[in-house]
This record gives sequence, C-alpha cells and structure tokens, in this order.
Amino acid sequence: MASHIVGYPRMGPKRELKFALESFWDGKSTADDLKKVSADLRSDIWKQMSAAGIKYIPSNTFAYYDQVLDTTAMLGAVPPRYGWNSGEIGFDVYFSMARGNASVPAMEMTKWFDTNYHYIVPELGPEVKFSYASHKAVNEYKEAKALGAETVPVLVGPVSYLLLSKLAKGVDKSFDLLSLLPKILPIYKEVIEELKGAGATWIQFDEPLFVMDLEGHKLQAFSGAYAELESTLSGLNVLVETYFADVPAEAYKTLTSLKGVTAFGFDLIRGTKTIDLIKSSFPEGKYLFAGVVDGRNIWANDLAASLITLQSLEGVVGKGIVSTCDPLNLSLTRCLYYLCIGADKLVVSTSCSLLHTAVDLVNETKLDAEIKSWLAFAAQKVVEVDALAKALAGQTNQSFFSANAEALSSRRSSPRVTNQSVQKAAADLKGSDHRRATEVTARLDAQQKKLNLPILPTTTIGSFPQTVELRRVRREYKAKKISEEDYVKAIKEEIKKVVDIQEELDIDVLVHGEPERNDMVEYFGEQLSGFAFTANGWVQSYGSRCVKPPIIYGDVSRPKPMTVFWSSTAQSMTKRPMKGMLTGPVTILNWSFVRNDQPRHETCYQIALAIKDEVEDLEKGGIGVIQIDEAALREGLPLRKAEHSFYLDWAVHSFRITNCGVQDSTQIHTHMCYSHFNDIIHSIIDMDADVITIENSRSDEKLLSVFREGVKYGAGIGPGVYDIHSPRIPSTDEIADRVNKMLAVLEQNILWVNPDCGLKTRKYTEVKPALKNMVDAAKLIRSQLSTAK
Repeated sequence: MASHIVGYPRMGPKRELKFALESFWDGKSTADDLKKVSADLRSDIWKQMSAAGIKYIPSNTFAYYDQVLDTTAMLGAVPPRYGWNSGEIGFDVYFSMARGNASVPAMEMTKWFDTNYHYIVPELGPEVKFSYASHKAVNEYKEAKALGAETVPVLVGPVSYLLLSKLAKGVDKSFDLLSLLPKILPIYKEVIEELKGAGATWIQFDEPLFVMDLEGHKLQAFSGAYAELESTLSGLNVLVETYFADVPAEAYKTLTSLKGVTAFGFDLIRGTKTIDLIKSSFPEGKYLFAGVVDGRNIWANDLAASLITLQSLEGVVGKGIVSTCDPLNLSLTRCLYYLCIGADKLVVSTSCSLLHTAVDLVNETKLDAEIKSWLAFAAQKVVEVDALAKALAGQTNQSFFSANAEALSSRRSSPRVTNQSVQKAAADLKGSDHRRATEVTARLDAQQKKLNLPILPTTTIGSFPQTVELRRVRREYKAKKISEEDYVKAIKEEIKKVVDIQEELDIDVLVHGEPERNDMVEYFGEQLSGFAFTANGWVQSYGSRCVKPPIIYGDVSRPKPMTVFWSSTAQSMTKRPMKGMLTGPVTILNWSFVRNDQPRHETCYQIALAIKDEVEDLEKGGIGVIQIDEAALREGLPLRKAEHSFYLDWAVHSFRITNCGVQDSTQIHTHMCYSHFNDIIHSIIDMDADVITIENSRSDEKLLSVFREGVKYGAGIGPGVYDIHSPRIPSTDEIADRVNKMLAVLEQNILWVNPDCGLKTRKYTEVKPALKNMVDAAKLIRSQLSTAK
C-alpha cells in the first residue's frame, strides 16, 4: 500500500497565496501575515495527504516564489547586486532576486522544461561564495512533524541545479558550471545532516535533467556527486526523482547505479519507453516510484490500465528481492517476508509534481456534470494514487474503480467530443505547405507604403493594465449584474483611454489594451467550440501569477468572430495603425489542458483553422496589422532532440495556416517570451511572420548573440527593450543603450522598439513613465542615425 506524491500546488484552492503575496508586496500586510497564510496552506496539504492514506508525503515543495530560487537561497548564491553578504536570507533579498527593486533588475526567468511554469535562473561563476543561507527545508520538515505528518523533504538535486543555471555576467563562456559541485556539495551535506538530526528517514532529490540528452561528462557529474554524498546519506532512504520524459538508456544506467540512492522515480505517462528499461534491468533491492498518475493534465486516470502497468512492474521489483530467497536455507515464512518487501518496494506515484495541474475539483460547482465526471484535479489525483496502491495490495475499492470505468466510457462515446466536418478539414491540411505567396521583403515594402512608419517604430505587445475597476466590470457582466449595453460602454471607454495614452506618448502602432479579456487563452477558448472552463482551476505560472487553462475536450471550431468588433472599434478611434490581437494555435494548445484521446498536432491544426477564419475577418474589417502571439511555441519543444523536428514542423505549419490567405499589405506580427530561442531560430524564421517581438532584456540579451553569430533575419524584429515583470522603470538612456546594442547586429530598417511582454500585470504609474522613456529613446536614436547620415 505504498503511495507517494512528487509535489503539490502551493497557491491554494482559491489562490490564497497569490493574494497574500500581492498584499505583502503592496505594503498592505506584514511578513507575519504572509507567513501565517503560507503555514495554513502547508498544514492543509499535509493533513489532506495524510487523510487520503499517502505514505510518502513531500515537504519543502512549497515556495514563496519558486523552488529553484529557494535552492539559490539555501546555497547563498545571491548575485552581488542585491547587497547580501551573510546571514539567513529574508524576504527583502529573496523577492528582490525574483522581482527586482527600484535600483536593480530581477534575475532571469525562464520556462521549467516544457511547462508553463517559470523558474528564476541562478547566476553562477567562479567568484560565487556559497554558504548555507536558508534553513527552509529543515524548518518545513520540522513544521510538518509537529503537526503529526512524517514527510519526505524535497530538494532540487545538486547536478540539476547547476545545469539549470547560467553564467553570471562577465564570466568566461568556457567556465564549466559543474566545476562548482565541490563548492555546493558541502552545503547539501549540512542540510542532509540537519534533516537526519530532525528525524527524517527519507529524502527526495529532484534530478529532472536525467531525461535530457546529456553528454558523458554530465552523467559522470551525477555519479561523482552522489558518491561524494554517500556517507552523509547513510541511514536515510534516498529517492532520486525524474520526470517529464523518458530517461535515455545511458542515463538510466547512470541513475540506477548512483551511490547511496535507494529509490528511483520515473514519469511513466510521458516516459512510457522507460518501462522497457525498468523491465530489462531494475537494480535488486531498490524502490521503484512508478509515476502512473498524470501530474500535468486534468483527465481522470484509467485506473484499470494503470493497475495492469503496476502489476507488470511489481513482478520486476519483486523478482529482485525474491531471487535472494533460497528455500533450502530459509523458511517459508521468511520467503513470504521477502515477497512482501518486494511489493512494498513498488510505490505508486504521480508522474511529476501536481504543481502543474489545478487544485481541487470540489470547487467547481458550476462545471458541466458530464465533463466534470471525466476530470481529476490535484486533490482527486491524490485519491487516485491511494486507490491504485490499495488495489495493488489486493484491496480494490470496487465502487471507485467502477465509477472510473463508467466515466471513461462516457467520454469515449459522448457525441459532444467529435465533429466530423472539423475532423475532415484538419485531415485535408496534410501534405500542404500553407505559405504566403510573396517573400517577406516584398511584403514589407507593400506594408510600409500603406503604414508609413518611421525607422525604429514603437509598439507594445498588446495588453494594458487590468485595473480593479476593469476587473469589476467584467465580473459584474459575467454575473449578469450589469447589462450588455453598460458593459460595452465601459469597455469602449477603457479602450479610448488606452488609445489616448498611446497617442499622447506618440507610439507608432497602437493596441486596444485588451480590456475585454480575462486571459489571452481563456478569452478565445470561451468563444470556440470544444472547450470547457473552470471557476477555480488556477495553475501557477510564476510568482503570484496564476493562469486558468481551458479544457479542450472535443473538436475545435469557431462559431462566430471573436475580436473583430473590439479591434474595429479601437481602429475607429485613431488614424494610427491599430493591431488586431490574437493568440496563436500553438500557444492556445500548450496553455490549455489538452484532450489526450488524439495526437496534439491534430488538435492544433483544428485551432489553426479557427484562428485563420478570425484573421481573415479582421482583415475584412479594416485591420491592417494583426498580431498572432505564439508565446508558448518554444515551451512545447520536446525534451529529447530526436523529437524536435516533428514538433517544430507541425507547430510552425500551424502558425502559417492562420495567415496564409491575407494580402501582402496586411502585416502579420507574432510574439514570443521567456524561453531559450537561439536553438530554434531557423524554425522561427520559417514561421514567415512579417514582424516578431521577442523577450530579450531579462535574459541578458542572449537573443542577440544568435545574430552576432551570423544568422540573417530579413523580417521585422523587436527584441524587448525592458522587463515588464518588474516594477522597476528603466531610464531613457538605459533603453537607448539596449537599442544601440541591437543596432550593432540588426539592420535599422527591420528593428522595432517594444517592451518584453504585455503590460496587464503592471500599474499605470509604472507603465506610463516606462513607455515614455521607451519612445524618447527611440526618438533619440532616430535623431542620432539621421545626423550620422
């Protein structure tokens, strides 16, 4: 009956942590208030898992911002600019690293593997002086124990931590981050010793880098690190957890040979090939934590199928133990004892942390009853794990399994899932290229004749601040407390305000600010068929930022135009070009909970056709600039290189489908943010957009390096000139300096000036001066370029 949860959502079922964080950041509550909310959330989670019968309950999976940042704090790896020298790291330094402050920028933020969760990237180099500076892991273990919960403390593993880091500014590119292992392992030893002293019997190291294509020296680093930790780990059961993909064969050999490790965790949802490796060679006497409950999607588990998988693995794990039993020398009782030990060493687990799924289905009181029966959020997945563990031990809950089978059958046979005409339209796309007929350089000429933009044209990414009043209006309209007429009037007034601000600032290509939108994916999903929505299905994206992914349960189509009215209304308020704002098919796919009964690319093609209809209606409605955001294109890239080509082919094709039918004079923009783009730059070029805006400032302008290395880009491009995820307001000179760095590698006739991302999370007191400085910087450099001629 052994069961385990890799990790659990930390925001709370109704985003309690989000509101506590934002209240603290705004100075409306104290640090003690924030700590109290957090302690209550942790207590509830531990009690919930205990009540559900989970044996191995995680601790230290809670974070005020991010678990990698927690590790940076534990190791005292604080960049010098934050002014920390010694002592326990407090909220001031911790949140400055995450968010920046008035005088220094935040650390880089990027995607956690192929998820929509973001982590704060450590900045390391030979000069970093590591020290044990945060005792959070030990404190939370003690906290749980005081509440009666025996937990498994979770740490980001030392090798994954270093490989997920970047070189600090000024550090020679030849420096090997793994050379820092001897400096950080002593701190890990201190933490382990303290945990042992506090009574811990298990410890979990998350080493997700094991699923990547790693060179030999990186695999050797894992072996060396755990050999160094072996004596310190003595007396503990040690779990090394992997997730998100198959573990490559060579990495599997390294992983299962690690010194001092007694248990191995695998994602058997996204890593189905790993099952073959386990069956062929699982080390004798070790624990197998089998991740058969999906931690990244919200569909109910196929309990019967998972039980078959577990039973096949039980034989493998059991054989390793029973092979030591010699009937000639041991009694039958002792042989049975070894069999029981073998069964205990197969542990039912989630495929990864439940951080990536919604919290509790109980809070969905208005969700369609049939669709609700098909779902399982984090709280329900905990119950599924326990039910499978008990079934594996011969204690099957027949009513629970029967209800599960009935729900799965309902989903398979439901007529609302399949639309034959949509299926046919998507199937007909196969074998076609769907490119615009004219080369981008010719299109840019046609667009310039129509738009008459200056060099270094300025724009923003789309959204403007979502004020309390604006959210109230949307909320009241949704609750039918105000009429549609009053709602439309309020939204029009907000659009006019945003247009006037941009004209006053002298921005060249305007946006309407998206006041009618709750979220860049949910807004579109609400108007497309095949989508369902939750009231409290929130998932953490970064810090206090939560998203509520739509659920794609069936075939997707567009019943009617979605944005044309608002974009046309905004265009009527100005003579300047107004961008129509859409979310692209790949981003809608990657930021939704996607149906798992057909390949993802087939669903993406269906969404692409729906967006294509919207693009063509916007063009007919007089919108000459249309932005189709693909913020999540890089995020969906598979973790294994062998799978990259297939994904990029259908993802890029999906984007091209959306705009292949527009005129040359219609300018198509796209936007991407917070990922590593350099390795897919040729696929980005192949998207064939007229202009791409892309996050750049928070990642130390790594994007520009690809152009320094000789990549030629002929379309318009706007690398972000300032970080919008920080309240800090950049100066004109700072932005001008960034633009000059861009001009060193990009032609002035293709360069745009824009922020890193949308402005919805910022306040107008931050947005107005930042945009003013951005426009002033563009004008300053235009003047300098004109003088230079």
